[in-house]
Amino acid sequence: MLRRDRASAALGMVVERDEPGEAVVSMRVHDDMTNGFAITHGGMVFALADTAFAMACNEDDSVTVAAGADISFLKATHAGQTLTAHARRRSVSGRTGLYDVTVTDETGDVVAEFRGRSFTTRRSDPARESGR
Repeated sequence: MLRRDRASAALGMVVERDEPGEAVVSMRVHDDMTNGFAITHGGMVFALADTAFAMACNEDDSVTVAAGADISFLKATHAGQTLTAHARRRSVSGRTGLYDVTVTDETGDVVAEFRGRSFTTRRSDPARESGR
């Protein structure tokens, strides 16, 4: 999925692990990812967590999308640091799921906690069907 995700690729995200119900994605923070206070823009932290969430909940041929998400920012980071998002499935019931994502910095300190709610559609991923 990440190979076709142009937004995540443009941000330099790297897949560290991709397993059913679990994913780890990292990203180095660049100067153009900081806000007016010279700290990592919250939208960048959210995007990293959201990408790990998307990978964790798309584990078969059905297209699963976000139904909603919340994030708590716990520590500021800066350009030059590497952030890692670890997403884990908490629960799946029918077509809905609940996933927790912990974002840490390179020292292991928690930067943010993200909770995502997924919805599995009745559509299948055409790229998976065609082998792309």
